[in-house]
Amino acid sequence: MEINGRLIKILPDVEGEGQRGHWIKGGFVIETGDDFPRKAAFITFGEERVAMVKNIPMGSMVQVTFNPESREFNDRWYTDLRCTRVQPFVPGQMPAAQPGAPAAGYAWNAQPQGAAAPAAQAAPAAPEQPAAPAQNFAAAPQMPAAGEDDLPF
Repeated sequence: MEINGRLIKILPDVEGEGQRGHWIKGGFVIETGDDFPRKAAFITFGEERVAMVKNIPMGSMVQVTFNPESREFNDRWYTDLRCTRVQPFVPGQMPAAQPGAPAAGYAWNAQPQGAAAPAAQAAPAAPEQPAAPAQNFAAAPQMPAAGEDDLPF
């Protein structure tokens, strides 16, 4: 799943030891730019993913790829939004699929304010859709005048 928003907070790291060795967990919060802005907190596991979040400039627009995960404990449900990738968000630009690219990583290649953007190639025109056939509806039956109906009551 993907969501776009402005980075508003980087959460403190949590470290520990487990059966498989040392682990680290980090997180961050974004705010969507909808009519009614929402905040969403994401978690990241592993040193690479925690480091990628720390490289994001505060207040920048980002596109977050994540997996929601829920679990039950003592008849209560808990949900985490596990971040797998964070990248700069450019309005109007579709994300490009890059086969073989690592799932985790953040490369901030934003140009300074006022710098010229590279020329975008024009997308091929979409084929025209045929017009929908006109539908002819029969006229609705008229209500009978008072006293002319055949109802028993």
